[in-house]
Amino acid sequence: MKFVRYGKAGAEKPGLIGPDGKIRDLSGHVADLSGAVLTTSSLQELGKLPDLPTVKGNPRLGPCVAGTGKFICIGLNYSDHAEETGATVPPEPIAFMKATSAIVGPNDDVLIPRDSQKTDWEVELGIVIGKKAKYVPEAEALDYVAGWCVCHDVSERAFQTERSGQWTKGKSCDTFGPTGPWLVTKDEIKDVLSLKMWLSVNGQTMQDGTTATMVFKPAFLVSYLSQFMTLHPGDIISTGTPPGVGMGMKPPRFLKDGDVVELGIEGLGQQKQTFRQDA
Repeated sequence: MKFVRYGKAGAEKPGLIGPDGKIRDLSGHVADLSGAVLTTSSLQELGKLPDLPTVKGNPRLGPCVAGTGKFICIGLNYSDHAEETGATVPPEPIAFMKATSAIVGPNDDVLIPRDSQKTDWEVELGIVIGKKAKYVPEAEALDYVAGWCVCHDVSERAFQTERSGQWTKGKSCDTFGPTGPWLVTKDEIKDVLSLKMWLSVNGQTMQDGTTATMVFKPAFLVSYLSQFMTLHPGDIISTGTPPGVGMGMKPPRFLKDGDVVELGIEGLGQQKQTFRQDA
């Protein structure tokens, strides 16, 4: 099943994608895609509801999950991406936080921050947590996952690596976390470790990879992170990016006002954003 949130920013309604590709309205049954709604059993029940009304037109799509308390990102988690940046694959996952205030819809404009010179792109597989997870064994970790989504881990490289301190300030600028279009349940994806991933800038392909080169796999990441902090329904883990980012090019290439970025992951949908200079 594919779940969506649609409507004006801050007033999104829950829905699911019908077999005809149109949105079906779930707002008569649940308030939002958050909390206890995200358990596997609850999502399955929503998918069985008959005669859901079809949403007319092509409404704006919001972030595919609500109530995100933690947006956790994993750095250098693709072996070929680590190679292009000249970095060594770490012995344990590099985990950092992206502020939840960065989260926007999959097709919303992205703002290039004031004084930014190195705004960059990263297509990533997102894990959406479905139920409370604490000290979870790796063998059981996927039982705590609601599903998968596309995340765009937009990054300002100078803020991230040249301004001292942690990566968070280069990752958390407003609009730097487009998420969606869909929350795709686990049963929809046969093998999450063989999905094609791609990203283009102004129609030119920049990233053309696969989740197969992920170093630390989803089940391990959920288990690993749950040893340090309790994961709650709606939390998102963005699992790293394949090669082809701007800072890895020779010479490096970064985003400017008016650039259009399109990205997607096989089976999880695609995003499209216009980058705008923030005031």
